[in-house]
Amino acid sequence: MIGAVLLLAAIVVAPGTRADMPYPDDDPFYAVPAGLDGDPAGAVLNSRPISVLGLPLPVMGWQLQYRTTDSAGAAIADMATVMVPATPWLAPGGRPLLSYQIAEDSLGTRCAPSFALRGGRDFSIVNTVLDVPFLAEAMRRGWAVVVSDYEGPRSRFFDGVNSGRAVLDGVRAAKSFVPLGITADSPLGAFGYSGGAFATLWAMQLRASYAPDLMFAGVTSGGVPADIPAIARGVDGGYQAGLAVLILIALARDDPGSGLAATLNDQGRALMAQEATSCGGDLVLHHLFRHVDQYSDTPDLLGQPAFERAARQQELGGWAPDVPLYLYHSNADDVVPVAGFSALVDRYCALGANLTAIHSAVAGHNPAAIVESWGAMNFLADRFAGRPVVPGCTVR
Repeated sequence: MIGAVLLLAAIVVAPGTRADMPYPDDDPFYAVPAGLDGDPAGAVLNSRPISVLGLPLPVMGWQLQYRTTDSAGAAIADMATVMVPATPWLAPGGRPLLSYQIAEDSLGTRCAPSFALRGGRDFSIVNTVLDVPFLAEAMRRGWAVVVSDYEGPRSRFFDGVNSGRAVLDGVRAAKSFVPLGITADSPLGAFGYSGGAFATLWAMQLRASYAPDLMFAGVTSGGVPADIPAIARGVDGGYQAGLAVLILIALARDDPGSGLAATLNDQGRALMAQEATSCGGDLVLHHLFRHVDQYSDTPDLLGQPAFERAARQQELGGWAPDVPLYLYHSNADDVVPVAGFSALVDRYCALGANLTAIHSAVAGHNPAAIVESWGAMNFLADRFAGRPVVPGCTVR
């Protein structure tokens, strides 16, 4: 199954841009409707059926425009893609709904999952395509899936509150969308890896205060981006230096009060303009082996108080999620240092979380995502079946 889907992913990403598939910024369906402030959080504003990935798959799909609230408290219109397998759900209880967070990792809406899942065709869809095998596995198990563009219409990468609220309101929208078939006894779950784990865990940290009406049976997250400065320092100057550039631009753009933008030199300000709508994959290709210090006249930009201040506001761990968690991370992760994950697990445990944390022996960020996903999916399946979790923290 996985091998077949990987082959499908290669086929999907190969063709050039479809002339009939506008980018989100040019698509009237994404336009903000009037009277948004008067709609409740999670309200469905508009919907349309789609062919998932633009292919004749045995999956029914729709795009939902829904109302959410950004980190400044303003009402915004966001997008979610909902999918359900064509096969009937025969197990006891309602069909489970999985909130699946793709690592959007972008500065522009052309990189949003909704564009790729509707059938968009260019390099901007690569992060979504990488998650196709996991989405396929969720639907093979019969689950309905909601994938939100959790960065929102302004593509706010590493904005925890913005992302968390968008995830929760995407679930609200999916639950209320009658054609998806979610019932009162449908269990809820969430899944995210890497950038998707960031959004997933922020959503769970905010659940009790922002969406107490949503009760999650289980949540899994892997390759968790904890200790943002350590991530940036680890990739800076290497083959994934573009990720450090992505973090720098996002934090400077999203938090103007941090003073981070003021530390940039002329080259840094030009960088902000040139890469304003880039995807993470674009940035990795554009900035191989570069150092972010070239964009500032201040030495050690990643160690400056302004950078650390902007990053600190977005770190996970301020609250403990009150849902059963299954977390996993490679001990030899080449993108996200494992030390941050270990510290976050300790923090969650000290705050009273119920979790299982797996320190994986599988080397590498992407290999661990593949190998450890089976345990994550099985954890969700057990929760959906009503099997209880062992209370407290299990770390292995």
